[in-house]
Amino acid sequence: MSALQGKVAFVTGASSGLGAETARLFSRQGATVFGIGRDTARLAEVFADVQNGSYASVDVASTRACRDAVERCVRELGGLDILVNVAGSHQMRRTESMTDEDWAHDLAVNLNGPFYLCRAALPRLLERGGNIVNVASIAGVEGQAYSAGYCAAKHGLIGLTRALAVEYTADRLRVNAICPGGMLTPQIEHFSAPEDPDYNLIMRTASPRGMMRPLDVANVIAFLASDAAAAVHGALYRVDNGKGAG
Repeated sequence: MSALQGKVAFVTGASSGLGAETARLFSRQGATVFGIGRDTARLAEVFADVQNGSYASVDVASTRACRDAVERCVRELGGLDILVNVAGSHQMRRTESMTDEDWAHDLAVNLNGPFYLCRAALPRLLERGGNIVNVASIAGVEGQAYSAGYCAAKHGLIGLTRALAVEYTADRLRVNAICPGGMLTPQIEHFSAPEDPDYNLIMRTASPRGMMRPLDVANVIAFLASDAAAAVHGALYRVDNGKGAG
């Protein structure tokens, strides 16, 4: 039997990068996948490779849109077993030049959205003994130059994961997080540094082994979402290609 056979998984950021790879992998492992993203055309391309799945264009910064998406998933696919919060946004800026709107955007996508979705999904996950996998970042466990809003949000997402893990220890629910390092995703292709950056500071977060493939990270997500990780709760997995070794 495939590792995720019969499970219903809700995957955010499913239109590209890690979210798309996770949706495809979950489908290959037997899950029925509900994917959300902002780009409907790209979602359609991804879900051409996803068996028995469904998708919707959703703004994770909207609490109502998140609630409605969870209910649509349950209505269309018959329940919910797994929530994977992948969607994120990272744009490097010098902190002194950040606007209030920049700060609010970083928190809205990287922290508020996962919270809105966790809150909406919890009753459904508790019914079926499900689990949550939050995708944080190595920027959630260490500092990263020109990334004040992103770091703050990802540190917050780790805190949210730990808080939920403690709160629901006595329930049929598992909550874990992963902290990926650099991956070869479309976000990397559109990378831009602030004016006159110190690249030595930027490269502090890079692994000497280079960038990972999204599938390398998706495999860890699939493990945590599966029954093979039944005893893993409240864990934080660094998936950084050896950057943190030693």
